Amino acid sequence: MPSTTPTEVVPRRASVVLTALILGAVVANLNLSVANVALPDIGKALDAGQTEINLIAVGCTLGLAMSVLYLGALGDRYGRKLMLMLGMILTLPASAVSAWAPDGIVLIGGRIFTGVAAGLAYPTTLALITALWGPGRKRVAAIALWSGIGSGGAVLGPVIAGALLEWFWWGSVFLIAVPPALVALLLVWKFVPAHVNESTKPVDNLGGILSVFMIAALVLGLSAIAAPGAFVPSLIIIGLSFVVGFFFIVRQRRAPNPLYDLRYAKRRLFWISAISGMIVFGSLMGSMFVGQQFIQDVLGYSSLSAGLAVLPAAIMMVAMSPVAARLVNSLGSRDTLLIGSALVVAGFVVMLLLWVESTPYWQVGIAYAFVGAGVSIALAPASRALTSSVPVDHVGMASGTSDLQRDLGGSIMQALLGSLLTAGYAAAIAKQISNSSQAASITAETEATLQKSFTSAQAVGEQYPQYASAITAAARESFLTGANWAYLAAIVAGVGAIALVWFAYPKKQRETEMLQEYAKEDAASS
Repeated sequence: MPSTTPTEVVPRRASVVLTALILGAVVANLNLSVANVALPDIGKALDAGQTEINLIAVGCTLGLAMSVLYLGALGDRYGRKLMLMLGMILTLPASAVSAWAPDGIVLIGGRIFTGVAAGLAYPTTLALITALWGPGRKRVAAIALWSGIGSGGAVLGPVIAGALLEWFWWGSVFLIAVPPALVALLLVWKFVPAHVNESTKPVDNLGGILSVFMIAALVLGLSAIAAPGAFVPSLIIIGLSFVVGFFFIVRQRRAPNPLYDLRYAKRRLFWISAISGMIVFGSLMGSMFVGQQFIQDVLGYSSLSAGLAVLPAAIMMVAMSPVAARLVNSLGSRDTLLIGSALVVAGFVVMLLLWVESTPYWQVGIAYAFVGAGVSIALAPASRALTSSVPVDHVGMASGTSDLQRDLGGSIMQALLGSLLTAGYAAAIAKQISNSSQAASITAETEATLQKSFTSAQAVGEQYPQYASAITAAARESFLTGANWAYLAAIVAGVGAIALVWFAYPKKQRETEMLQEYAKEDAASS
């Protein structure tokens, strides 16, 4: 049971409990990004095209995003500790399926399975912090550490994966999360309280199922939209997502115990934090996805060097987490969100303007440092605003939304940037083929292979060594075109997030007053 200080409520053995919860978040975030550095190797080993590579990269975030609301609600009802432990346990077989997948389809399935395992665990980590730590500076500090260190796992994944790929096969990267999952399982079982401020109301299972299909269809449609011949089917899938979304909203309005209570979701502090956080963390995942391919395919870094190249982002995310807590306490959520979002946009501006074939490492590192610092600073106030805007027995909904900032945001931004990368690459290389003096001798099959992905173009070059250097140069130039499309889209999204917070989010004093009003409303209706 929590112990009470004169000013705040904290759990017994608070540092150990927080370590266990952060480690659970690290496991989930490691799995989000470990595939990125291995994508070139996976593409060669499994003969995967760019669209299949996109789905492998986005598979874990897809599984997490589509399940997190439903599983967060189940945790609120049946026990957050139980859900967290199940997530750590299921991480083990999910990692094995991915590591030894015989083809791209099985690997995509394994990645989605891994995401669902993370969906069992991740929403409960923030929910437990909110339930165990009372309102105040210590909760803000705990959330900032959880956000900075936990999210830093998404950046550390490629670093560790790059090291493993120097000695082991591509599947080894999917086993990285196994040791921390076992440690987290032991710590959670031993030190985390079993039941804290949980709901006794029944779960809206129909709403949960609708939320799964709604999010899955949206992410899948966006991921495949740029694939050859997939534009119309992808639009149909996206349209289906909106139809299911309509029925989800209708269900939430009518259900006696809604999965996602729209009374809380429409609160200004809630929905603005959700949208801005989604863009910010999604930008991190998008930068990792496109950037890892750029670093290896265009700059020619080894797997280990490519993993180490993103280390500035992880360092800044951890280093900035206590700074984020201080900024929230001194400036309020609005100004802290603005600072973080502006730093993320600055990182993408560096990528757009400076990342070319001859880019020195310092320009790669500074871009990732900007993005890492911005994400760490922005996510702390976003997570705090979400969890403070709802009563404690609905904190699973808030933590689920906080996870959606990362997972749905990551899925959408990876899918969006990946689709733009695919479309830009295919358009650029098609133009180069048509302008080539050898255009007449290039078969339709070879042209389709060249447009499939950078890795496929390299394979063609190996088949025709007399043209290998020209093919590789064309593929690099085409990749840069697609990457620039992606960076520009990320900048536009980031500027949109800044505008939303600037014009719609209240300043510090008004934010405090609104949180007090929410608390009074919740007390009156309980």
